[in-house]
Amino acid sequence: MLNRTMTDGTPWKHILRFSLPVLAGSLLQQLYNTVDAIIVGKYASEAALSAVGTTGSFAFFLTSIAIGFSAGNGVVVAQHYGAGDRKKVRENASTGILFLMLLGVLVTIIAFAVAKPAFKLFVKVPDDFLDLTLRYFRIISIGFVFSYGYNIFSSILRAVGDSAATLYFLLISSVMNIILDYIFVKQFQWGVTGAATATVISQAMSFIAAYIYMYYRYPIFRFKMNEYKLNGALVVRTVQVGFPISLQMIVVSLGLTFIQRAVNEFGQAMTASFTVGQRIEWYLNLPCNAFQTTLATYTGQNIGAGKMHRVKQGVRQTFIISILMTLIISACIWIFTTDIIGMFGLSDQAAEYCLQHIRSVTLINVVLAMYIPLFGVFQGANHSSFPMFVACGALGTRVVVTYLFRYSRFFGYSIIWWNGIFGFGMGFLITWSLYLSGIWKHNAMIETVRREDY
Repeated sequence: MLNRTMTDGTPWKHILRFSLPVLAGSLLQQLYNTVDAIIVGKYASEAALSAVGTTGSFAFFLTSIAIGFSAGNGVVVAQHYGAGDRKKVRENASTGILFLMLLGVLVTIIAFAVAKPAFKLFVKVPDDFLDLTLRYFRIISIGFVFSYGYNIFSSILRAVGDSAATLYFLLISSVMNIILDYIFVKQFQWGVTGAATATVISQAMSFIAAYIYMYYRYPIFRFKMNEYKLNGALVVRTVQVGFPISLQMIVVSLGLTFIQRAVNEFGQAMTASFTVGQRIEWYLNLPCNAFQTTLATYTGQNIGAGKMHRVKQGVRQTFIISILMTLIISACIWIFTTDIIGMFGLSDQAAEYCLQHIRSVTLINVVLAMYIPLFGVFQGANHSSFPMFVACGALGTRVVVTYLFRYSRFFGYSIIWWNGIFGFGMGFLITWSLYLSGIWKHNAMIETVRREDY
């Protein structure tokens, strides 16, 4: 019998203990992204910074596939783990690893093939920094296979309650990336080529570290080569749970790509500003994203153990913690906004745009903390389609209002960040309506019965 780490005891203690390493790992990622932008902005050029920022939404689009299917596999593993089924845990993990690695190779090939038409025609990157954008993106595309492998290893480890391990891998990756950024961009003067190369090398290191840790720390995951098989039924199960998660994130990335396109219409200063503003905005979203990941595992394990009442307890306690953390981060960013912007080497015009952007989202993004954690409950209860519908509604609203009001007298270019109040407000209303309706509990009970015959 496996140890049911999150099915007994006080919910908030388990949730906080599990989420803190996830939060710290995400913080490391954002710190690396921030330092990356600082180094490129200061030691390359504003055009180079714009190029790096422009690739973000499309790269996130391709990474979303890894995150979604990995999370789907993790939910299935967590449910069997909560039920104490060692055999199913092992079978689903080995299938998930092979599936994600093959998918990573395929996505890398596709990324190379579609890069130029995607950025030139779809994102409409200005000619001023199109070449830099393509150069940066094609190099980081090499790292997708490592990113896909790292994501599946991390999801499996989180599914069995080990969220701290991902913090170690990200620490290795982030420190190496910052060091290599400094060497390649400042010392060697390689510009975006150096920044992209540093990213790929650090991704490879986190992938290797994750594999070694999982192999030696957990005997249950010591697979021989002939054990990596694409079991059709298990792949289908992973896709069933993971596809809505991937689609949700793909919708988000597409929405952000359309917003990025609108940003590019206002010139290089706005694009550089938006790159920095997004980097800072991600810090505001760290708590709610960490709690979403945590509640997916927490819900999956407790459903597997037949303890539905603990899920609702966890939601109430997580809601309070998520809001408090987000408010604290928002206050800190608001106080130090000017100092933060000064680190990126922006022009005066870009800095002014950025100040408005950051001050606005410190207010708007608190709404996210009130509903994003519930996505984890839906995912852990086999209702991954709910977050997808919410994401479609929220991002669709943001994109529509951006294009409607970007040249209006009242909003103008500021709708680029104020669109969140419309989209997130809609997301809040839809998410809580779905949760309070209780339909997600019925779906979870059906799945628990189905799994007994799995």
